[in-house]
Amino acid sequence: MNLSPGSMAAVTAPIRHRARIGLVSGGLGAYWPQFPGLLPQLRESAAYVGQRFEETGNDVVDAGFVSDAQDAARAAERLRQADCDLIVLFVATYLTSSMVLPIAQRSGTPVLVVDLQPTEAMDHARTGTGEWLAYCGQCPVPELANVFRRAGIPFRSVSGYLRQEAAWDRIMSWVRAAAVRGRLRTARHGLMGHLYPGMLDVSTDLTTVSATFGSHVEVLEFDDLRERVNAVTERETADRVALVREVFELDRSVHLPELEWGARVSVGLDRLVDDFALDSLAYYHRGLAGELHERLGAGMILGASLLTARGVPMAGEYELRTSVAMLAASALGAGGSFTEIQALNFFDNVVEMGHDGPAHLQISARQPLLRGLGVYHGKRGWGVSVEFDVRPGPVTAFGVGQDRDGSYVFVTSEGTVTEGPLLQIGNTTSRVDFGGDPGLWVDLWAATGVGHHWALCLGHRRAELAAAASLLGLEHRHVQL
Repeated sequence: MNLSPGSMAAVTAPIRHRARIGLVSGGLGAYWPQFPGLLPQLRESAAYVGQRFEETGNDVVDAGFVSDAQDAARAAERLRQADCDLIVLFVATYLTSSMVLPIAQRSGTPVLVVDLQPTEAMDHARTGTGEWLAYCGQCPVPELANVFRRAGIPFRSVSGYLRQEAAWDRIMSWVRAAAVRGRLRTARHGLMGHLYPGMLDVSTDLTTVSATFGSHVEVLEFDDLRERVNAVTERETADRVALVREVFELDRSVHLPELEWGARVSVGLDRLVDDFALDSLAYYHRGLAGELHERLGAGMILGASLLTARGVPMAGEYELRTSVAMLAASALGAGGSFTEIQALNFFDNVVEMGHDGPAHLQISARQPLLRGLGVYHGKRGWGVSVEFDVRPGPVTAFGVGQDRDGSYVFVTSEGTVTEGPLLQIGNTTSRVDFGGDPGLWVDLWAATGVGHHWALCLGHRRAELAAAASLLGLEHRHVQL
């Protein structure tokens, strides 16, 4: 999309969420007087680790280098006060589990143990005890894992050598996952309207959302939107129409009255989001006989798509769990568009998926189309809808499922968007190849408990979302053909 700077600001997603990473390094202080050259070498390694974390652009709280349980207690208190999304413990050499356990216990924050020896291997002919000790960060890892398990604390670790990019890739997956945890635990999710009649899977206990993620759910009425739409001026409506003409290709089916109404609702929706400080919104209202609330519900798609592109995801059909998934995807910089299964193509072995609701404009393969609809299938009202396909390449289907006991699960499946014929009915449709029989994929996907809707994300995100599930204390289920 070739847009003016002002238009770009209206559809450009913000920088991905900055995580707050706690960092503490350590080793056993009994070694320092025995091997005077060891501590300076380990501090140098710790400085390199700290530099790598600073380069991520996240907020890093460095609690320093600990040498005994007293040092560790002071570091634990500092990290507790910092309220981090993830604590990284760099095990520079052997240290005791008594130095590590307080950090995990008192902070209440997930801990990642990182042990990175100086190089790929020791030069044995030139290695004495002091030099060897710089390589034995792996030594206490089983000890730490055992103590964490006995204390009921999840254990995570990455082992490697200091400049091994493969190890740093694994570490960075945890860091990106921490951004998801941080985004969700401070999020304000809006829930406006009522359940789509009959969709039992969509029904969500609001208390479990707050209990699981730490998020707040703000219950709204369509009246809250109505009053803000009523306050929109003709000038504001005209400005939004001008923006829409820049962002979208307009199909001939788009009539000016419906375009202006969608633009007016869009401005009111922006105000609703600002007034309630919302990070996401799930909505639905059935309405009756063309009354105002029905028209508001039918007029949401345009404004909801613009907000989703700016990193405030919108989900139709009252699908709160999917708006949570879309926000998590946004925290990863992966987009995340409201999605369901539309059809299967057994010639090309693709699943056609998308929706007739809000879309993430930033992940469109081309300039999105605005199409006028005389009717929304299965819904009351009429107006404009967004039509596009996600850009070709790797994607991840990501949903938040729920089990019998009420617990949530993260569900993922990695595929590839391919070119080919698409629906032209005002839907967001993508052809996703999951690597095999699309019917078998549907069977496996449905068996996870994912529910009717999910987020379609750019890139293969299995590792990051599995890590995010771990940090949030959730199960992760992955579908692969």
